[in-house]
Amino acid sequence: MGLVLFPGDGDVTSPDVSWSYTGFGVFRRWLAQAEGFGLSEMDGFGGQYLWSDASTTLAPLLNHADDDGPDLTPSQCATILPRLEEIAQQKPEAGNDPTLQRHIDDTRQLVAVLQLCVEKDVDLIFG
Repeated sequence: MGLVLFPGDGDVTSPDVSWSYTGFGVFRRWLAQAEGFGLSEMDGFGGQYLWSDASTTLAPLLNHADDDGPDLTPSQCATILPRLEEIAQQKPEAGNDPTLQRHIDDTRQLVAVLQLCVEKDVDLIFG
């Protein structure tokens, strides 16, 4: 069983992105590291730092429950999108870590999903 993020537009042909729960955790830790902090430092992940003090636009995604909690609104998607687009522009060097390439590919897929959420003014569904 895993996690699928998709636009709440009711169109089964819309793009989505999926991970195992473990894979999503690894992806979020990588994103947090890209933002300059460890996810384990944050409240809810074993740390003491509050999300309200985090200086990242990715907080709604990073601090979202895996399989519970509210979906992300189009406004939240629009806030997250520019930073994920920057991250997705990374070009790993030839022969680089395949895990890094997978994270970048996942980020690009998530960008496509978020773009659709913003364009259609629909929520990002965690299913």
